[in-house]
Amino acid sequence: MLFSIRRLLSAILSVLFITGCATTTEKPTATVTSSPQTTLTNSSQTPNSSVKRVVALSSLVSDIIYQLDSTKLVGIPGSALLRRSSAFDNITRVSEARTAPNLEKIVALKPDLVIGAKGFANQTTTKLEKLGIPTLLTEVKTWESLEELTKTLAQMIDADPQPLLKRYQTFLPENNSQTLSSLVLVSTQPILSPNKNSWAGDLLTKFQLKNVAADLQGKSPIPGYVTLSAEKILQQNPDILIVVNPPLVKDETELLKSFKKQSFWSKLQATQNNRIYIFDHYGLSNPGSIDAIEEACNKLKQAIKAN
Repeated sequence: MLFSIRRLLSAILSVLFITGCATTTEKPTATVTSSPQTTLTNSSQTPNSSVKRVVALSSLVSDIIYQLDSTKLVGIPGSALLRRSSAFDNITRVSEARTAPNLEKIVALKPDLVIGAKGFANQTTTKLEKLGIPTLLTEVKTWESLEELTKTLAQMIDADPQPLLKRYQTFLPENNSQTLSSLVLVSTQPILSPNKNSWAGDLLTKFQLKNVAADLQGKSPIPGYVTLSAEKILQQNPDILIVVNPPLVKDETELLKSFKKQSFWSKLQATQNNRIYIFDHYGLSNPGSIDAIEEACNKLKQAIKAN
């Protein structure tokens, strides 16, 4: 059965916002970093001294803080990604699933800083500001913004970012002499694909994969994504097709099955050459966590090397 627009887009949009990859038109009150690739906005005053107690409202920031200095992380969201690791079992969860963070739990943790995802945690951070708790809003849409966020957080909690930054570099290919065109597909009704203004689009460039949707623009309910027609896909006819398993869907082949029913599917050279790859939503469409990013990068390496 084909995915309904409401079901799929609701799932994707909610997860994009929760992990901090969606954009917002709200103007930041102050810029913490000058990097053009990073959005890290200060919603209130930044602590003058080293931060010792952090409550993170996104899975990615939780993971980064934990990797930098686990003793500084006192609160995390109720993310399915974080539940995969026992390392986070004893850290207080201040939210569950898609529910708003519990302000009482956050305040009880006496944090020096609360870090949320821009576009999702704005209401929570605004309320915390009124209580005198410093907050930050973050957004990660490029590889450079991931690195800049890591450096900034490390500086704030007085940690060394270099081990983590060096680990990031191991995710990327040492060299790639191939020039392959690629297309990432995340839904069938409508057919959505990330352009260059997205985490997925930027990640493809790190692997020297030509994203055939990179420069396409159009109306889409998800920032950084475009709607494609079957005719447009046939026109582009990429070497590699990447089908992204939607969030909250247990059967990882369900979306692929839907695409196989499309009339254009068998006509694509990627299909004919068996160059179709299934990726998890986390890591490719949304960074989610460090491990999720690493897994996505490893799959991209395999896709490049495949004959």
